[in-house]
Amino acid sequence: MPNKDEGIRKKVRAAIEHEAHIDWQSHPLGLAFSDDGALVLDGEVPHIGAKKLALRAAAGVAGVAVVDHLRVGVDSDAGDGAIRDAVCRWLLRDIDFQNCAVHVWAKGQRETLQQAGAYPSGSIEVAVTDGVVTLVGQVISLSHKRLAGVVAWWVRGCRNVVNVLAVVPPEEDSDDEVVDALRLVLESDPYVRAEQIGIGSQDHVVTLDGVVSSEGERTRAEMDAWYLFAVDRVINHIEVR
Repeated sequence: MPNKDEGIRKKVRAAIEHEAHIDWQSHPLGLAFSDDGALVLDGEVPHIGAKKLALRAAAGVAGVAVVDHLRVGVDSDAGDGAIRDAVCRWLLRDIDFQNCAVHVWAKGQRETLQQAGAYPSGSIEVAVTDGVVTLVGQVISLSHKRLAGVVAWWVRGCRNVVNVLAVVPPEEDSDDEVVDALRLVLESDPYVRAEQIGIGSQDHVVTLDGVVSSEGERTRAEMDAWYLFAVDRVINHIEVR
């Protein structure tokens, strides 16, 4: 069994290096088998795209069930309280959540920051531990679930987002839904001119095109797509002029 496990680890490492372009010297990832035989990926990756590509590459190795413990490396020393407060500020000022109740967990206590509006659109609870943001509750659409997750990723210091928001009533996912959700995200992002960006999606692989005025805006739009729940890959054809 140890030889078999080592062989699988070598294949997974090679797949991650090839697919996610992760330099193992600067980002050495942990590859350990759990008691039930799953492969646990642990450690820091440079950005959300590398995280998703690494998980996809590992899952593509035959016979491997993958457990995600990867975190995104950050250049901020923001504490959990500051991250939590920033996530809540984004949610509270976004028009798409104005009728959604917002609660926060701090020091073991649940505090209500916003009651549901006249036309309730869900309830979101925010908690942060070691830079990992957890979103629990329910929202009215997959687009709202995805937007809430992206909002959490926008906060400096966020190392991962665990988005377990339920969609009530249930909604079937599709590429059209991914496009609608990303359009909503880009329109909410103050650093992106959404009207200049085209969006396509096929099998949850997002393609971006259009023209923006800076490399920073181009990168920001790509990261917004990577942040979306259940997006597997992003192809960025946006031009800078």
